[in-house]
Amino acid sequence: MMVFIMRQPVVLVSACSRRIGSHPYHTVQFKYVDAVVQGSRCAPLILPALGDATDFEAVLASAHGILLTGSASNVDPAYYGQDVRDPSLPQDHGRDATTLPLVRAAIQRGIPMLAVCRGFQEVNVALGGTLHQAVQEVPGYMDHREDPAAPLDEQYGPAHAISLAQGGLLARIMEAGVITVNSLHGQGIAQLAPGLAPEAHADDGLIEAFSYPGSEGFLVGVQWHPEWRIEDNADSMKLFRAFGDACRQYEKWAARRVP
Repeated sequence: MMVFIMRQPVVLVSACSRRIGSHPYHTVQFKYVDAVVQGSRCAPLILPALGDATDFEAVLASAHGILLTGSASNVDPAYYGQDVRDPSLPQDHGRDATTLPLVRAAIQRGIPMLAVCRGFQEVNVALGGTLHQAVQEVPGYMDHREDPAAPLDEQYGPAHAISLAQGGLLARIMEAGVITVNSLHGQGIAQLAPGLAPEAHADDGLIEAFSYPGSEGFLVGVQWHPEWRIEDNADSMKLFRAFGDACRQYEKWAARRVP
C-alpha cells in the first residue's frame, strides 16, 4: 500500500547577525518562527545573514515562501543614497547584503514574500525606494516608536489605526477598511519604490503597507508587527494564512515544473 505524506511548504526566515557576549550569532526571534508555524502552517527554515557567501540559487530552489523579519537594526542608508543620520543606531551589513539581493531574486522567481518592519523597509530599498531615517523628526508625522522602558505587552500593544486602500489586496485579506496595529519603528518609507502599491496609511499619511501588483507571486510588506502573539490577533492570522496559502500554491506550481 502506498502512503502519501503531505509536505509543508518551506518558508525562508531571514536572520540577523548579532554579537552576544564574545561570539557572533545568526539570530531569529521565536515569534517569527512561531508565526510561520501557527499562522501560515508552513515549515520555517532560517536563512543566515551570509551576505555574498549566500548561494541564492540553492536556497531559493528549496523555498516556497520568504518571511523578511523585523530587527532592531536599520538598512544602511548608503543603499538609498544617504549618509547615516544617527551613528548610535545599529546596522547589520551582513543582513543587508543577504536580504536586498534575495528580494530581487525572489521576485524574479515569483516566490511569495511577507515582509515585516525592517523587512518592509528592505523591500522598498531593494526595489529603488528611500526611507526617512527618523520619522519623528519629519514635519507632519507622529512618533511611531515604542517606549523601550515599557513592558513588552505594552510595546507591542495596539498603537494606532491604519486605513486600508479600498479594493486593495490587504483590504480583501482583512475584510475591513480600517484596522488597529502596533507601532515600533523609527524609520519609514519616504519614496515608495517603483512597482509597489500602497495598501495602507496611518492617519499622518505614512505608508504602513504595500503590495507589488506586477509580481507573479504574493508580496505584501507591513510596517507593524503582526507576528506578535499571533494566535490572539485575528487580523494577524488572516495575513499569515493568506501568505501560507500563497506558499502552498507556489509549491504546487513548482512541483509541476520538475521534469
